[in-house]
Formats: sequence, C-alpha cells, structure tokens
Amino acid sequence: MVYQAAENRYESMKYNRSGKSGLMLPAISLGLWHNFGGVDTFENGRAMLRRAFDLGITHFDLANNYGPPAGYAEELFGEMLKTDFAPYRDEMIISTKAGYYMWPGPYGDWGSRKYLTASLDQSLKRMGLDYVDIFYSHRPDPNTPVEETMGALDSIVRQGKALYVGISSYSAEQTEEAVKILNRLGTPLVIHQPNYSMLNRWIEDGLQDVLQENGVGSIAFCPLAQGLLTSKYLHGIPSGSRASKSTGALSEERVTEDVISRVQKLNNLASERGQNLAQMSLAWVLRNGRVTSALIGASRVSQIEENVEALNNLDFSQDELELIENILSGGTTEK
Repeated sequence: MVYQAAENRYESMKYNRSGKSGLMLPAISLGLWHNFGGVDTFENGRAMLRRAFDLGITHFDLANNYGPPAGYAEELFGEMLKTDFAPYRDEMIISTKAGYYMWPGPYGDWGSRKYLTASLDQSLKRMGLDYVDIFYSHRPDPNTPVEETMGALDSIVRQGKALYVGISSYSAEQTEEAVKILNRLGTPLVIHQPNYSMLNRWIEDGLQDVLQENGVGSIAFCPLAQGLLTSKYLHGIPSGSRASKSTGALSEERVTEDVISRVQKLNNLASERGQNLAQMSLAWVLRNGRVTSALIGASRVSQIEENVEALNNLDFSQDELELIENILSGGTTEK
C-alpha cells in the first residue's frame, strides 16, 4: 500500500525554535541509534518512521555509525526517502553526524577536516540526498584544533552539503570556543546535542547558560537514560533488556538498588500526574524551555505513541519539582 501521511500530522505536535535561529524542531524527535540496523526488521523500522511522521515528528536524527552494521540506519532511511517519504522531504529535518570510528586508518575517526568531509559525502550517498539539514561534529577531538573542526563545518555549509551545523557532547568551555569560531566564520552554531536526563544532569553545570547566552538550541539524547526512566526497570533487570546484554549500551552496574528505588518513587509521582514514568521524564527534560527537543529512541510503534503523549502535560507545580529534586538527591520524598 502506498504511504500517505496523515492530514492532521501538525495539529497536536509542539514545535520549538532552536536558539535564535529560524529552525523549528518538534518537541519530540526520533533517533535511529538503535533498532534500525541490519539485524533489525525493516518493516518494523518502516512502521515506526511512518507513525512518527504521522504524529508530527519531522526531525529524524542519524549518524554515520548507526546500525549495526555502521551506516545501515542511513541506508534504511534512504530507502524510506526513495519510497514512502519521497513527497515529504521538504517537510523534514534530517540530521547526521561524524566523530566516531567508521573505517580503518588515520582518516576514519575523530574530527579532522578530512574525516568530517569524507564521512558526510558517504552519508549523503547512503541516504540519496544532496544535503542534510543539520550536520554535527559528534564529539570533540582532543588532538585536532577546534578551529579545524569548526572550519570543516563552515566549509560543509558553504558547499551546500548541510543547512545548519551542530556539535554533540562538547563541554561548556569547548562549546563557547566553538561558538566564537563559527561566528567569526559566518556559520553560527545552531544546536548542541548533549546526553541529558533526570539521571544525567551535567549540562546544568554551565553548558545550558552558554547555550542560552549565545542563542544556541539543544536537543537532549538519552532523555530516558537508556530505558532506566521507563517502567522496564521498576523491579530490577528484566530478561532481554539492554542492561541484561553484555553488548548493550546500558551496563548492569548502572542499575543499582539505589537507582531502582529512586525510579520507583519517580514512577509514583508520574502516576499522580496521570502519566507513565517515560512521559513524565520527557516532560521534565522539556520543562523550562531551555531544551528545544527531546530525542527518543524506539523499538516499536507503541513506544513512539506513548512518548508523544508526554506533550499533553508539560507543566509541573513547584511542589512536584521540589519532590523530584528530593528524590534525585536522595532526600525526603514527603510533600
């Protein structure tokens, strides 16, 4: 059956401006980090992408190494662009990144101009695109001058291979330097993609201030802490979960009794709010407007539907915020 996007796809999604730019992103974006590889079922990936777009998710986040094998997620998305999404390219924000290992030798990793340029060329070929909307430096490179990395991003925009540029996992100090260099070059930094959740709050210690002062947006990856902030781990580590696998991105050591206890208390508060834990966790990330979009992953359509429903209740009372702070800090949980 030929795919036709839902006519009401823009009626309920919330869209936020990325910093001071003209770029609007959906409050919930979909990442293809997991479950869109060659080891996964294509039809399941296709169903998730279709449903996400029908729900108003216009931003799809990829990277050169997403799979496995590396590059497969871009190939899958490229197939979608040729078929189901062919009429809708201009309604989408497609992002990709480079910064992690992709091929052997000295030019297949980190942040050199050589690697970033070659990697994006390969990504565009895999997806069948002339340009991406956002191209990221996936991580800071301690051995390459930041001027070179930012210069490569500037060149990529000037060559028409990306419309906007971003960085991911840069510290506050590194971000401030990147902003200054890109401003001098004339290609302003539009977005930062950090790891941020109730269980990982490092960006509150300076980075958010740098972004706000410089008019840069942010999109939080792992807002559900690799599944810890869902109902999955309320009673320990279930069989088949990420933490139960030796190759999973979530290590078993992170799922401690203390973490489970805090997650259970957060779950109780979510129930009082009429949400599940994942929905409240996404609402919390978006709570004060300092985060442009929460980047979710999914393994099935129902997860995307549930996560988007977080937008039905983004407001927190002062009592709720104080209770969450107490839970996260290990203090009292009494109101």
